[in-house]
Amino acid sequence: MGHREDLLEGAKKCLVEKGFVRTTARDIVSASGTNLASIGYHYGSKDALLAQAFIGLMEEWGAVFQDGLDGDGGSLERFRALWEGVLAQHEKSGPVWAASLEVALGRDQRPELRSMLAASQAEGRRGLISMLTGTPEDQLDERDVRTLGGFYQALLNGLMIQWLFDPESAATAEEFTEGMRRAAEAMIRP
Repeated sequence: MGHREDLLEGAKKCLVEKGFVRTTARDIVSASGTNLASIGYHYGSKDALLAQAFIGLMEEWGAVFQDGLDGDGGSLERFRALWEGVLAQHEKSGPVWAASLEVALGRDQRPELRSMLAASQAEGRRGLISMLTGTPEDQLDERDVRTLGGFYQALLNGLMIQWLFDPESAATAEEFTEGMRRAAEAMIRP
């Protein structure tokens, strides 16, 4: 690997261990075995590097679930399988979710980082739609991403926040799926 890749891997490690706020450029350099100047050269800034690392972690996280999702696209079985996978990975992904909440709750303390992460939301929404419905990402339009993707993203973020606050009281995949089924039935009832 070159310095660019080493920096990215080091930044991922730091995000998991320390989050956005407590990670320094020196932490990344130490974790990657590179030098301070290489951050600016390859990424422009520490925040830009951390944003890329976060996106990379989310892509890796999503890839874990793609292979295990069989069944009909959009079915309750597929819905439940995804949430079972999410919850099975919560120990590993919890620090990453906590790091993203740091940025969200920090409001204007890190505007560059916040902007970069906000720009990646559409990609994340596309991935969620694809995972939950089986629809290839290239077949989704902007309306799909804004509506269905926004809905799935809200579900995912809500579940992860429940888990971060209190894993014992967070909804199980079975409860989450039953709640979705009941909500859908209530909406289509005459």
